[in-house]
Formats: sequence, structure tokens, C-alpha cells
Amino acid sequence: MNHQQLIAMLRAGAEQLLPAGALEKKLAQNKPLIVKFGMDPTAPDLHLGHAVVLSKLKLLQDAGHIITLIIGDFTARIGDPTGRSKTRPPLTEQEITHNAQTYLDQISKILDPNKLTVVYNSTWLDKMTSRDWIQLCARVTVAQIIEREDFKKRLSDGVAIHLHEILYPLMQGYDSVELKADIELGGSDQTFNLLMGRTLQEQYAMEPQCILTMPLLEGLDGSAKMSKSYGNTIGLTETPDQAFGKLMSISDTLMWRYFRLLLNKTDAEITTYQNAITEERLHPMALKKEMAFNIVERFWGKTAAVEGQSAFEALFQKKDMSAAKELLLDETVPMQTSLIELLRHVQACSTNSEARRLISAGAVSIDQNKITDISATIDTKKPCTLRVGKHKFYQLRR
Repeated sequence: MNHQQLIAMLRAGAEQLLPAGALEKKLAQNKPLIVKFGMDPTAPDLHLGHAVVLSKLKLLQDAGHIITLIIGDFTARIGDPTGRSKTRPPLTEQEITHNAQTYLDQISKILDPNKLTVVYNSTWLDKMTSRDWIQLCARVTVAQIIEREDFKKRLSDGVAIHLHEILYPLMQGYDSVELKADIELGGSDQTFNLLMGRTLQEQYAMEPQCILTMPLLEGLDGSAKMSKSYGNTIGLTETPDQAFGKLMSISDTLMWRYFRLLLNKTDAEITTYQNAITEERLHPMALKKEMAFNIVERFWGKTAAVEGQSAFEALFQKKDMSAAKELLLDETVPMQTSLIELLRHVQACSTNSEARRLISAGAVSIDQNKITDISATIDTKKPCTLRVGKHKFYQLRR
């Protein structure tokens, strides 16, 4: 594709491409651009919310540009602002290593790992002396830092801001200096930090990077951003049938956001769909199936999409419980086991507190009988069907 086509595809669904005209000038140099994308390995799993930005990186990678993934191992060790008006706890070296490797494995679903440069920001941040830090801080004013939206809110609410949090935007910005980045991508919640990269590059007499920000994809609840903290995600490690089922559960209104951000549909294409539904030439269920199939095909593969749709239709439309995932219970599961332990064993949830929350909310059924008692014990000697939430079905037997 030519430069104009690439820019048009990057702009599709994007929040901002700043500054105006700068990317066109960089592309006109006809050389590979250094594209920066930073991730702090704070949780081991990626989801479709991450895929929104990763898909734009794929466009740039396919166009021959140098995708550089920065693993923020330095910042993850000290803790950084969450954007939710509190401090994120620091991670251990072991947690960082595990999460970073998991990220790389999952990113390979979208990006070509053989054309991906991976660096760790501890490479340069660990080497900085006290003098280096002071000189870096001298390049930015306090007034500039507290312009960050969550900092302003915390100040007005009387919520403490720790000094290391104020340093975090400088660290992320300095990564752009080290990389000599031409363009940096991120979610709209990262706009301040991405602009800090431009500020510091100018301070170091470099041509400043462009920034491309993407909207935050709403999760299954249709309100909060997709986040494991909110329990509203579709994880890239989930099975195709789970992903397909979750996609089918979103509201008709949210469907348009998923078409735009995950499938790069244009406003004109979406308007055509909407008109067809209004004129009753197209049923919303049929269109949502098309959306779910295309998203699963894009991130899991065509075979997975076919399997996911078949499983969804069998479970939810034909009510065929035989289509549920079959699991054999081994001797580590007692004949009489607590429902909480059973949920943990089949990996329907990761913690006891999550299991208790699901049970209390009436989201767990055995053989279509809802169970709300968190102290319930299940007889596992005989086969049974376990349902967790709207999307997870298990045929359990020994």
C-alpha cells in the first residue's frame, strides 16, 4: 500500500494521530520507521482490548517498519500509576519474567515474532546514576507533570501521589529518547505519557515522535474498559468457543464498536449494516454471528472460528449439552468436593474469592440447577454438566 493508504488505515477508528502532517513527512523519507510500543508486564494475559493497538502495529509491520516492543520491567519493579487514582503495587522479578514471556507468546497471535524487536527498559534505566536522574528531571517542570489527568484528580480529591509515580512519565518518555522512536502507539489513557516522549526527544535535540492513540475497548459489560480487574475480558488464551460465546453476549449497541475497533470497519460500512437492520433486511443476531466469526478468525484462525460457531449454536441454540467441553476428573479431586475447589480445578476461575463471587451471583449451575451456596459440596462420582456464567460449559466425569 502507498503512504496515503497506510495513514488512512491507521486513522480508521483511532483517537488521535499527532501532530497533524508529521507522519506523512516521516513516511516521505522512504525508510523504515522505528515504531515504539511499551507494555508493563503487570498481568500474564492479554485480551481483545490489547488487540486494538496490536492490530495497528501489524499494519505498520506489514508495511516494512521496525516494531519495537518495550517490556517495562524497570517500571514494573517499582510500581507505576494505574490511571484509577491509586498506586499499582510493584512486581517481583519472577512475576515480571513470567508475565513478559506470556505476553510475547500471545502477541505472536497478531504480530510476526520474527520481525519484532524486543527490548527491556531496565537496559538503560538500571544504569542511570543519581546525577543522570536529576538531569532528566531538570528537563521537565512540575507544572507539566501535574497536567496528567489522573494526577490532577488525585490532587483535587486529596489523594496522595508518591514521588516515584511522578517519575513514571519521565521514564516512559525517556524510552523514546533511547530508541530514537519515530512513532509511538498506545491507548487513549496513555496520551500524556506518549506526549512526554515527544517533549524529552525535543529536549535531547531529536526529531520528536508522532503518536497514535486508540480508544479503549469496552468490555463485555458495555461500560468499563476491557480489563481483567473488571472481569469483563475476552482473553487471547481463551478457547475459540469461549471467545465466540462471549462475543455473542455483547449488546447490539456495543457490536458497532467491536466492528470498528477489532475489524477496522469504516463508518460507511457500519451505516450500511445499520440501515439493513432498520429496514429488516438483516437480523441483528445474524450480523453478530458474522462479527464473532470474523473476530475469532482474525485472532484464532478460520478453523477455530468454525469450531467456535458450531459450539455456540449447539449449546445456545440447539441446547445440546454434549457440545460442552469434556473434562476427566482425576484422583486429586475428592468424590465429595467443595464447589469452590471444583471451579478452581476446571480452571473456571483463578481464585477462591472469584469462585465465591460467581456462586453468590447465581452464575454457577450443576445439571441446570443453579447453586448460590458458597459452602456447597458436589458429588463427583457421577457425570454432571457444570455451567459457569453465560459462556463456560463443562461435561465432568471420571
